[in-house]
Amino acid sequence: MSQQWIPKSAQPCPVTEKGPLGWMYKNLFSSPFNTVLTLLGVSLLFWLITPLVRWAIIDATWVGTSRDACTVLGGCDPGACWVFIKVRFQLFMYGFYPEVERWRINFAFVLIAFAALPHLIPDFFAKSWRQYLRVALALALIAAFFGLQPFLVAAPFFLAPFLLARFSLKERVVQGRHPILVGLAASILVCLAVSLSVRAIWGDGGAWALGLSAALLVYPLFALKQLSETVWRWNLLCVVYPLIAYFLFVGDAFGLVLVETHFWGGLFLTLVVAGTGMATAMPIGILLALGRCSKMIVIRTLCIGFIELVRGVPLISVLFMASVMFPLFLPENMSFDKLLRALIGVAFFYAAYIAEVIRGGLQAIPKGQYEAAEALGWTYWKKMSVIILPQTLRMVIPGLANNFLSLLKDTTLVAVIGLLDLLGVAKAALADAAWLGFTKEAYVFAGLVFWIFCFAISRYSNFLEKKYHTNYR
Repeated sequence: MSQQWIPKSAQPCPVTEKGPLGWMYKNLFSSPFNTVLTLLGVSLLFWLITPLVRWAIIDATWVGTSRDACTVLGGCDPGACWVFIKVRFQLFMYGFYPEVERWRINFAFVLIAFAALPHLIPDFFAKSWRQYLRVALALALIAAFFGLQPFLVAAPFFLAPFLLARFSLKERVVQGRHPILVGLAASILVCLAVSLSVRAIWGDGGAWALGLSAALLVYPLFALKQLSETVWRWNLLCVVYPLIAYFLFVGDAFGLVLVETHFWGGLFLTLVVAGTGMATAMPIGILLALGRCSKMIVIRTLCIGFIELVRGVPLISVLFMASVMFPLFLPENMSFDKLLRALIGVAFFYAAYIAEVIRGGLQAIPKGQYEAAEALGWTYWKKMSVIILPQTLRMVIPGLANNFLSLLKDTTLVAVIGLLDLLGVAKAALADAAWLGFTKEAYVFAGLVFWIFCFAISRYSNFLEKKYHTNYR
């Protein structure tokens, strides 16, 4: 008599094959040699980290308003005096920027934070209701913390992409009658109208800058087809925001007090130098890479000469030349701000390195991609912007991230020309007679801030690699 076979239920996976224990068994205790190395490593970390934890957390002083709170009692070994960081926190963040005007810095960074979100994580903001929620939250926060006038500046900035993307005047008004010429004429008229209106209300300060930005926004309405919200957001971020940030930081227009750049410092100056350098070095580097790969001998020679010249000198030499030597070649009555010269030097220096990264990506694109674009009869710029460069930029994300990380850390070199970034402000804070001797706390805090920003850039780079599937193995 045959017996019916009944399959048994599957046995659970062994504990040593899954979960944290499985990972530890596979990576840390897979052999006697690895076990010994793991135990030695844990012992070394315990020996190194325990004193650090005691100094930074357990024995540290957190409460107080003066040096007396950190006085050593009974001859004991003291911990970190974080009271020094708390008291000097505003100096670390803003440098010597006037205290009553620091809201301008906060407003500018809140503005760019909310404006850049759709470009940093576009998949999350693909749904319209999330875009509306972002704008509503930004305007509510600005109105609550900064008041009516900043709200009146932020509202058009955030709402303009939704309105401008709804229509185009090229097909309705121009109707094929030389759209480029009509767009130029309309831009000139708008520029004059806005400039004269602003001058009549607020004076000369900022009139022509606002007129120019308005003209740059009006031109696409007449000369181009209807653009998407994303394109308009990019236009506002690249054209309008730099002007808003400039007038907020510098002032001397629209009733804002003038703040000279030698008052700038701390984390604020570090982010200004790093952000401006990244935003300007990237497009310049792309143009240099295209020029180096060009078939036109003159352009290729000039680009190669510039790239090799810049890569052959350290950044500190470029900053020194921009600060000390460059003014010697200018007429007596002409001068440029020291910070502006530093920004130009940093931008062109890293543009040369980014150009080489981009060139490596261009050479990695299969030749068939170029031939396919040429077979379609596309122009050089359309071929590059639509087919070649998107693939190139996806390939070189790790290289670009490395350059941006290096740029952020090299902002400390502006101290050689008298600008006080985060590290320079830390040194200035230590010069205060009331807080002598807290060198470790100052440098640990500055290092922690740099690590946070560098780690964020690194993680975002990994996010982009996974998103565009560039981490092939």
